[in-house]
Amino acid sequence: RKSKTGPTKGDGWQIDYGKKVEGGPLAIGFDESYIIPASLDMFPYLYLKNDKPTAWANTTKAFHRPGPAAEDFEAINCLTDFARESRAYIAARAKSDTPFFLYLPLTSPHTPIVPSKKWQGKSGLSKYGDFLMETDWVVGEVLSELDKQKLTDNTIVIFTADNGCSPQAKIPDLIKKGHKPNADWRGHKADIYEGGHRTPFLVRWPGKVKTGSTSSQTICTSDLFATLADILGQGEKLPATAGEDSFSFLPALLGKAGKRPLRPFTIHHSINGSFAIRRGPWKLALCPGSGGWSAPRPAQALKNKDLSLVQFYNLDDDPAEKNNLANQKRTLVNELVAELVAAIKNE
Repeated sequence: RKSKTGPTKGDGWQIDYGKKVEGGPLAIGFDESYIIPASLDMFPYLYLKNDKPTAWANTTKAFHRPGPAAEDFEAINCLTDFARESRAYIAARAKSDTPFFLYLPLTSPHTPIVPSKKWQGKSGLSKYGDFLMETDWVVGEVLSELDKQKLTDNTIVIFTADNGCSPQAKIPDLIKKGHKPNADWRGHKADIYEGGHRTPFLVRWPGKVKTGSTSSQTICTSDLFATLADILGQGEKLPATAGEDSFSFLPALLGKAGKRPLRPFTIHHSINGSFAIRRGPWKLALCPGSGGWSAPRPAQALKNKDLSLVQFYNLDDDPAEKNNLANQKRTLVNELVAELVAAIKNE
């Protein structure tokens, strides 16, 4: 097919945009959906409603990956569109007594950083700051609709993110203006360091979660599966092969967790596949440097003979991950290596 804007660029022009996609949200249990196929830097650029494109991709558009797009699709409108669709969904479901689940993965603050016109300049920090303010507005729209439909007191709201702040936000400039997007944690998105993995995790559950309360428990977004099952009274009914790496943090929500860890350990990795395992305050990273995008990056770190191939930190004492204790804590290092190997082998 030819693009209305001239030569076609990128892949995806061979797709029949008049057909439903396979493997979409409806195929895995959702009743309805309104999504984009990937992120806003991956074509095709259009909406899918109930697994079917809302328009044909007949135009070449791009953030940095040119590809097919719907003629009227603009990244700058996505947050407004998702807020509208979310409010409509809540209003429709409010007409029934049946419980509902709204999963709202936003396009922000991922690149492209495109705050809509009414939010541009609002933060006084940068376009990224404006984009975050618009993100907050979307959350406010959801909460406002819950209030309007008188569902607030009987609804759990969870707000979180999938990774730390990206360097695309121009982190040094933000810090100079008094804003630390990754707090005092080392690194950022893509790194093995905590700045790449620590994210906000906010829960509102009237009558259950105490207002203003916090928890020091280490949890992972994979734990949402087991937690929601527990909340629904289905936790003990889950088969052993369902969500094996998911651990319920319901006790933490209810203020009953105490100091005992809810999960035996937490495993994550950097963008280049370097692994880390966290147990209590101890964190073992099996790579020199960041394993990601911050310095020292993988190629340079491997050449630096002054850097250890193993990093071991006490995050309670050293949140910035500056004091490598690998040589002093070899017994703990060996224990965590064994746990990581066993987990990878599924033992």
